[in-house]
Amino acid sequence: MKSSFQNSSNPLKALILAGGRGKRLDHLTDEENKCMIEFEGIHLIEHSLENALTIGVDEIIIVVGHLAERIINTYGNSYKDIRIKYCIQREQLGLVHAIESAKGAMDGSDFILLLGDEFFRNGNHKTLLKAFAKNDVFAVCGVLEVKNRKHISKTYSILFDKESRIIFRLIEKPQNPINNMMGTGNIIFRNQIFDYVKETPINQKRGEKELPDLVQCAIDDGKKVVYDVLASEYVNVNTPEDIRILNRKSQAWKEKE
Repeated sequence: MKSSFQNSSNPLKALILAGGRGKRLDHLTDEENKCMIEFEGIHLIEHSLENALTIGVDEIIIVVGHLAERIINTYGNSYKDIRIKYCIQREQLGLVHAIESAKGAMDGSDFILLLGDEFFRNGNHKTLLKAFAKNDVFAVCGVLEVKNRKHISKTYSILFDKESRIIFRLIEKPQNPINNMMGTGNIIFRNQIFDYVKETPINQKRGEKELPDLVQCAIDDGKKVVYDVLASEYVNVNTPEDIRILNRKSQAWKEKE
């Protein structure tokens, strides 16, 4: 069932990034795409597919690269009756490059960005959609409040106005975050975000364009970007330790039920 947003002339698509090599997972990704690692009985990417369905997307675009055939052969051209298109990221040059590679497949549509290696506990993507439905909002960043600020150094932090939820600045992998809000890769964008890809600076440490810097370019140009709390817990799987954390959390959740 499509959301009320889907009744507009500009249907929402989902963009799932699943092309990375996952080098920090060592041998675990030698013969397997990291998004195809199984967790709670299904492939990790399937959690993102399900999150896309909860907000009634019109189409799913998956950016693939490393061991692309593992994903393509598993999901084919549809997921629960929603059409899937694939874009090949031939060089793994970061998230912004992956987003750029899907521009043509978007056909001018707005979209929700999801990462194929993220897991959310008690995720509520409908809250992002509700915030995005406001005419003056350019993007909505999904965040969560964490107790340990050290976790924020794995993603990005935000500086914001609490009352309006407007974001003023995003900071990639901060060493000393000044608040407890942790950014995630789940963001709903107007299609015009592609206009800011060329303006996005290359991160000097990683040698690639970073997602927070892409969003910051839009903010600096006067676009209204807001945040919404997306989930109670979140894990971005990049290392063997992240997999262990995910499994420990899963066991703890089951014990509480």
